Amino acid sequence: MVLPSLKNVIATASMAMASAHVGDAASPSGMKIDFIKIDETFVLRRMVAYAPAPNGTVLLLHGFPETLAVWKSIAETLAKEYDVHGFDWPGYGRSSRPSTMQFSYAPRDYAKVLAAYIDASGLGRSNLVIYASDIGSLPALLLALDEPTVARKIIVGDFAPFNRPQYMYESLQNLKGEPTATPTRAYMNRTSGEILENVHRRGLASEAQYELPPEVQSDMRASWAREGLTSADAFASYYSHFTRDQDYLEANIARLKTPVKVIWGEKDIYIRSEMGKEFADRIKAEFDVLAGVGHFPHLQDPKRAIEEVRAAFAD
Repeated sequence: MVLPSLKNVIATASMAMASAHVGDAASPSGMKIDFIKIDETFVLRRMVAYAPAPNGTVLLLHGFPETLAVWKSIAETLAKEYDVHGFDWPGYGRSSRPSTMQFSYAPRDYAKVLAAYIDASGLGRSNLVIYASDIGSLPALLLALDEPTVARKIIVGDFAPFNRPQYMYESLQNLKGEPTATPTRAYMNRTSGEILENVHRRGLASEAQYELPPEVQSDMRASWAREGLTSADAFASYYSHFTRDQDYLEANIARLKTPVKVIWGEKDIYIRSEMGKEFADRIKAEFDVLAGVGHFPHLQDPKRAIEEVRAAFAD
């Protein structure tokens, strides 16, 4: 794999740091948004909030088309009890974006990014809870296959652990291979404004629909396209490797020893709850379906996300 120049990566990150943040670089609550070099390839934008007397550490992993901004209010609440971390996946937010010729954006490679972040940030694994949604979930589980003690517990939801087309939104399944992948990616880039405006509302009854905080919408819009690569491009590359990494998880699922909790939005139209049930049954994990909730439980019901994290530490 050809790696991008470290000089260029650091220069890009420095420019981004000067111009991009979610709120102030350091908020009154003690939260800060900064950048961390995790290896010779990547600089990640991260959000960190430290508790006065932490009872553990929480790591929040976003999905598509999100950025770390989606976690801000949840992090502010959790930081009263725990140290809280979140970062932009490569291809999202203000983290590094090498071309797809340089980095695959595959779940397996995101797992390596996750491991590097944990190491670079000095996060203690024995008292770490990972809360992952959507594209963040499979990388966390793939890492756990190799590092069973990577976390005290991993909370996952609304993702596709196995290759089950019957449970998947058609346009997502279309990203997995040609001849449908290229036109689907192009369509997503053409309609990026509509995606960012409505992706979290689809499948919900009118009375259950909700607005995202303006700073979340602004951060996603401002960071959709950077360094010649869009979030849809990264997402399409992730999906082009998806079946391989799903099959790997399924073939090795007996090795998954890290405690896992599975939660799912009842109204998720992108990945149906039957997928979550099968996964939970296979690993004998607790499985909760959230009534009236769509694909983004942490956005629609942030109080529940906070409760899930607290319960993970109480186990």
